[in-house]
Amino acid sequence: MKIVIAGGGKVGSVLCSELSFEGNDIILIEKDAKKMDALISKNDIAGIVGNGASYDVQMEANVEDCDIFIAVTPQDEVNIMAAILAKKLGAHFTIARVRNPEYSKHIDFVRESLGISLMINPELESARNIASIIKFPTVLSLQSFANNRVNLVELEISKNSPLNGLSLNDFRHTYGDILVSIIQRGDETLIPSGENTLRTGDHVYVIGTRKDISRFYKKVGSEKSKIHSVLIVGGGRITYYLIHLLKGYKMNIKVIERDLAAAQTLSETFPEIEVIHGDGTDQEFLEEEGIEDYDAFVSLTGVDEENIITSLFASQKEISKIITKVNRTLLLKIFGTLGMEAIITPKRVIANTIIRFVRSLTNTVVSNVEALYRLADNQAEAIQFKVKIGSRVIGTPLEELRTKPNLLIGYIIRGPRLILPGGQDEIRAGDQVIVITKEKKFDDIDDILM
Repeated sequence: MKIVIAGGGKVGSVLCSELSFEGNDIILIEKDAKKMDALISKNDIAGIVGNGASYDVQMEANVEDCDIFIAVTPQDEVNIMAAILAKKLGAHFTIARVRNPEYSKHIDFVRESLGISLMINPELESARNIASIIKFPTVLSLQSFANNRVNLVELEISKNSPLNGLSLNDFRHTYGDILVSIIQRGDETLIPSGENTLRTGDHVYVIGTRKDISRFYKKVGSEKSKIHSVLIVGGGRITYYLIHLLKGYKMNIKVIERDLAAAQTLSETFPEIEVIHGDGTDQEFLEEEGIEDYDAFVSLTGVDEENIITSLFASQKEISKIITKVNRTLLLKIFGTLGMEAIITPKRVIANTIIRFVRSLTNTVVSNVEALYRLADNQAEAIQFKVKIGSRVIGTPLEELRTKPNLLIGYIIRGPRLILPGGQDEIRAGDQVIVITKEKKFDDIDDILM
């Protein structure tokens, strides 16, 4: 596909890398020549130095012939104007990143009125991820399929866990309604077979229905009590959206923000929560504010190192759930070695949303991607396909399908039925099928076949 990206910042750089890797023709529009040169040297893309909302620049980029135009510059208004112009010029689909809460309140109305295909907000999407983790404290991450009827959750195997040392053959006999779909062991990511054995420190992704996942956690002794109180360090946009999402759950929420004006604005917007003006990276100050009394700690400052250090301090206080924002993905390997829990990377969250949208449009006539999630530090994908009439996977027992390596079929959704498939099960037209794979270029269910 021909894709034009306006903006070579954090999100734009990820999109250039991953969309070009998937075989798309990418043209990047970026004002900063040095940033442009750096991205061109790392990726198989073309580039134009200029303003993404400029008519002349878009014409030079051949926007009129592109399949998708993506505007991810730092300014909302530039993104909106660029997307409108691209649509007028002839771009088939347009995407704009919009971060201002004023726009986000009416995002569907604005999108439809302006003819923009997709408007996305990285802070709002990140806040939704954080809210899910807080609402389900037993998981490190949670992805949902089939209108939340099937969940894919991540957990870590502790030394004293009954899962430690358990082979997957024995796992299936003991927890038959749950499937281990991915094992992340250090830098290695496995799509497991029955011969694999779980070890201390493994990050394991299991898939099952919501009820079966809940029963599984109770069996293995990983059921944590619900979170009733949250301490948030940093009062930016993610915090704004997070408070909105948590308001209905009767939680005691405290926010610490070092900028006086930002703290006052947050306090006026949410008079029902406690907002403290202070330095949330000061450990003595955190102790004075009773950090150890909170069930969850969320570090959302604008500095990765501060978020990491405050989260490490919180981990010493035996807080039930610790969630940390990290923008620079190079720090994630260091961060992972420190035994921390949940990590949120806004640029990755929003890039995955855009990539999922792009993948769903690839070869539109046959594409059947309904949901896509990147897992295990971006080493694997979970994809929900809609099976159309004529697919080559229809009517053959799964054990007879010649599928590619490093792949498993996690679930079949057939109307109201949720099927954890065995070798004798068959896929039918109209089914929704969840596939777990280390491949990154699947946009049709038939792509799983050799």
